[in-house]
Amino acid sequence: MSNNQFKDLSFGIPKEIMQGERRVAAIPDTVKKLTEGGAKVFVEKNAGVGSYFTDEEYEKAGAIIVENVQELYNESDIILKVKEPLFNDNLEKHEVDMMHEGQILITFLHPAAPSNHEMVKKLMENKVTSLTLDGIPRISRAQSMDALTSMSTVAGYKSVIMAADRLPKFVPMIGTAVGMIQPSTVFVIGAGVAGLQAIATAKRLGAVVYAVDIRPDAAEHAKSLGAKTVEAGVPADIAIGEGGYAKSLPEEWILKEREAIKETVIKSDIVILTALVPGRLAPVLVTEEMVKQMKSGSAIVDVAIDQGGNCELTRGGELIVRYGVSIDGTKNIPGMVPTSSTWMFAHNIYNYVTAFIKDGKFVIDTNDEIIASSLVTKDGKLYHAGAIEAMGLD
Repeated sequence: MSNNQFKDLSFGIPKEIMQGERRVAAIPDTVKKLTEGGAKVFVEKNAGVGSYFTDEEYEKAGAIIVENVQELYNESDIILKVKEPLFNDNLEKHEVDMMHEGQILITFLHPAAPSNHEMVKKLMENKVTSLTLDGIPRISRAQSMDALTSMSTVAGYKSVIMAADRLPKFVPMIGTAVGMIQPSTVFVIGAGVAGLQAIATAKRLGAVVYAVDIRPDAAEHAKSLGAKTVEAGVPADIAIGEGGYAKSLPEEWILKEREAIKETVIKSDIVILTALVPGRLAPVLVTEEMVKQMKSGSAIVDVAIDQGGNCELTRGGELIVRYGVSIDGTKNIPGMVPTSSTWMFAHNIYNYVTAFIKDGKFVIDTNDEIIASSLVTKDGKLYHAGAIEAMGLD
């Protein structure tokens, strides 16, 4: 099937430079669809190696393999990436400074996160048009491009495996000649996509699982997977925002929620934190006080770290031990399951791009709700509501 949807367009797929990032924004299958639609696709040498896709496979799919990444940025109209642009130590240059005015960047930008504000300002200065995949709304039309949901599935699964790996005891109940060893207790905070996957994984491993979510529907889903639910004590009208996502809670309700979960946090061996509010900083739900009272050897994995984290003590990108409890702030859990996550991500970003390219042009129509909520910068202006608020520009 040869259509000309991507005629005269060029795409650039750079190799990700974030520490430990093994994913890539396109796989040979999606490259083939782009080239068959008339696009030129530049793939940086070894871009797919971390996810086990070779340069030969990309070439077979019609890609042009580029060694010099600056050349890739120069030649491309649209850059597809997995993670936000960073400073490239090898080239002593920021990835944004390799981009040119009017270039389109599609990736996970997390523009509200404080650590990304300087980078967002750079995108404005260089007049790059940037769109963030974590802004895609949960509507049926956007389902096939919702990379956040795909990556949450991976993060929820892997977070439990990571915690179990560090736990100094068995997860399931184990019968031995010297007596029964009781199962570990896992508490999943936030029962969205990542949380539900975490619950399912913890159940498969044989743990006793507790879950909490301020949204009644999400709590119901958790229950259906076999979790015992903890009452958050937050009224539904305060808890539920657009598209069924959780809303940012006023301080008094955050305090009430902390009080409601405290006892379960303290008695848990593993705590998985996945409570996010779209485009906003993640709420701090697990305090230092709670961690202090947890059993020595317990493990916390803060999946919400990209948006600041749910535990007061988590350090982004680090695994630390406080009061005998390990707190994992790994920034990029999906990158640890690179083949499955890349396969999903590449299809999501391809579906996103395809939806907005008409006659060889990427159409930015802010009346379209998907574009409206994912557009971050254009023509030197900032459009993303969460970033405007977080950067104090409103």
